[in-house]
Amino acid sequence: MDINAFLDFELLDSSTTERDIVNLCNDALTYNYYAICINSCYVPLAKQLLDKTSVKISTVVGFPLGAMHTKSKAYEAKKAVENGADEIEMVINVGLLKSRNYLALLKDIIDVKLAINGKPLKVILEISELSKNEIIKACEISIDAKADYIKTSTGFSHSGATFTAIKIIKKTVKESVKIIASGRINDFDTALKYIHLGAHRIGATKEMKITKAQLLEEIC
Repeated sequence: MDINAFLDFELLDSSTTERDIVNLCNDALTYNYYAICINSCYVPLAKQLLDKTSVKISTVVGFPLGAMHTKSKAYEAKKAVENGADEIEMVINVGLLKSRNYLALLKDIIDVKLAINGKPLKVILEISELSKNEIIKACEISIDAKADYIKTSTGFSHSGATFTAIKIIKKTVKESVKIIASGRINDFDTALKYIHLGAHRIGATKEMKITKAQLLEEIC
C-alpha cells in the first residue's frame, strides 16, 4: 500500500516559520504526500511552492477551538481559498453541540461550505471532548451540511484519534462522507490500521515515526 497517498502532513504549531513551510513543501514533493495542512497565513507561500503540482494545500479555520463567530470562520475560509487553498478544515463548535443547539451548529458548517466555492470541506469533531452519542450527532449534522470529510481531532486536545471513534464514525456516515483519522497517530502500523478500519486519509505530524527510507520504499 502506498501510505504516502493517504497522508495529510500537518504543520500547525504557532512557532512554525517560513523555512519550516519550505521544508514541508519540499518533503511533500519528494515523498508524494496527498496534502499538507498549514495555518492560513502561509497559504500564499505554499501556493508559490506547490503550484501546478499534485500536492493539495489544506488550511484550518476557527482553529483550534471552533468557538469563533460563524461569520469569522466563513471569512477566513473565503480568504484562504482566494489565496490558493485547495481544502478547508473547520473545527466544530463543541459548545453548540453540547448545548444541543443543532440548528446553529448546522448553520455554522453550511456558511463555511457556501463561502469556499465548491472546495472540499473537512469538519473536525475533536472527539476527545465528545460522548459516543455526540460523535454520532456531529456526524449526522456534518452530513446534512454537505461536508466532504469528517476528521477526528485537531491534535491540540488531550487525546487524538481512536479506533473506537473511527468505527462509530464509519458506522454512522457509511459512504456519505469520507473520514480522516488524525491526532496522536505516531507510527506506520497504526496508520495502516486506521486505513483498514475505514479512514480515507491520515493526519500526520513530525512525531509520526515513518522514516524517510520507509516513505521512499512506499513510492517505489
